[in-house]
Amino acid sequence: MLLFILTVSYYVGFAVPTSDPYPKNPNIDALNYRFKIHVSDTSDEIRCVETIDIQFLAEGISSLRLDLVKASEKLEGKGMQVNTVVSDGKELSYTHEDDVLTINLPTGSTVNQRTSYTVSYSGIPASGLKIANNKYGDRTFFSDNWPNKGRNWLATIDHPYDKAMCEFIVTAPDHYQVVSNGLKVEESNLGNGERLTHWKQSVPIATWLYVMGVAEFAVQYVDQFKGKSIETWVYPQDRDAGFYDFAIPTKSALAFYSDKIGPFSYEKLANIQSNSVSGGMEAASAILYSESSVVGDRNDRWRNVVIHEIAHQWFGNAVTEYDWDDVWLSEGFATYFTLLFIEHQYGRDAFIKGLTSSKKTVDTFYSKNPDYTIVHDNLANMEDVVTIQTYQKGSWILHMLRGVVGTDVFWKGIQSYYKKYKDLNASTDDFRVEMEAASGTDLKSFFNQWLNQPGTLKYKGSWQFDKMKKEVSIQLNQAQTDGSFYKMPIEIVFYDAENKQQLIKTVQVDAVSNSFKFKVSFEPKFLKLDPDFKVLMDADFKRK
Repeated sequence: MLLFILTVSYYVGFAVPTSDPYPKNPNIDALNYRFKIHVSDTSDEIRCVETIDIQFLAEGISSLRLDLVKASEKLEGKGMQVNTVVSDGKELSYTHEDDVLTINLPTGSTVNQRTSYTVSYSGIPASGLKIANNKYGDRTFFSDNWPNKGRNWLATIDHPYDKAMCEFIVTAPDHYQVVSNGLKVEESNLGNGERLTHWKQSVPIATWLYVMGVAEFAVQYVDQFKGKSIETWVYPQDRDAGFYDFAIPTKSALAFYSDKIGPFSYEKLANIQSNSVSGGMEAASAILYSESSVVGDRNDRWRNVVIHEIAHQWFGNAVTEYDWDDVWLSEGFATYFTLLFIEHQYGRDAFIKGLTSSKKTVDTFYSKNPDYTIVHDNLANMEDVVTIQTYQKGSWILHMLRGVVGTDVFWKGIQSYYKKYKDLNASTDDFRVEMEAASGTDLKSFFNQWLNQPGTLKYKGSWQFDKMKKEVSIQLNQAQTDGSFYKMPIEIVFYDAENKQQLIKTVQVDAVSNSFKFKVSFEPKFLKLDPDFKVLMDADFKRK
């Protein structure tokens, strides 16, 4: 997801923290959701008959918990009203309180039991599905599930830890077209002024990535990438501008990420204009963009949003954080991999420009929020799930990791991480373990200091040259006053009298106060810390 603030559905190898505020149940695995949804022009009420395929991974489970916002006076009558719950032709009892639908199971589960449950409900969504006129005054229906608003109109395990396939079978007035995740497997006129459209997503994804758009569209089948369709869906009034804007750089980004990370996981890639998001929303295979994204000039701002949302198809979508505490695995990754594509496609200067802008954002945020850490500690309020720091400092942490382990090793670790957790869930520790295996280095200290403690790195130091000894002495102290402490390698470049680079040394700054000495064959004119912009830091460093 990118807001303009400034700019196998099971889990492998993670111990669920006992204090986690979300009641996860890893013994219940949702395999597929099939939503049969009816929308109309006469009312904002939706009707849904939803079938959920569940696999039980333990015996004795007596209830199934689903998230679904209930109609209430507090919501001015909006919300969903459940009518029936059926399984194997029999109605089941249930409770629907506190926005949780609990289905009572007549008999306890057995290990690996697979059972389908059909829930019928209706109502006007309070959120999650925006039913409103677009900027041209045309009625539209667009999902807005991030981060946990899907429960306003879809009965699901609405949390990233449980990924499932999905199907949207939408009946709507026949002047609309419908777009969703995956592949369109049916489109039929029903003969009563309505059309049925069936989309099927055959790769498990988190529920916030489920998407539905019902509107009048101009649709372009732009190209293909390895046999998979690249599509543009925009308002008819924006046909020419939208087709022009979204024609690039989608295919180039798909090719770059596929080559550098691993295979693209989904059946298509559609770029969709909508009125439900303010920036971009990375719904798997069907990305939503603000209706203001179509301008007809391919400006850098919206080009970079497209790149960011495509990067999410790998990180956030295919590899999904197990818990919202680790949301940087989605947003920090997408932000840095946007810069990596920019470096690849548009050059090193554009990459450095992006890093420089990002650093300014990090510093500004830190000055106002000195206690903020990137990894949350059992996040309770979903309004706090991301900040601009999650994006920008998260991105910088990956850049520094690349500097610590080296570019080749960085890509080796990224590929291993993606291969292992593709279409699954991962934690920050899972990512660390893969990077440690690739680098042969213990990275616990690096991850802890940048992700689990607040602060920024500041150096104060000096250097001097002894002509008799032909020796440079360097004093480099950590000067941050917030209690944070870092162990980081820092490159130092020595320049001669003609401003030519003559020597590069790497020092390991492991203490508050650090001293280094180097023999040199020339008198340096000046020394520069971190010449390649590898470390998120500020430095006051001069000749003594």
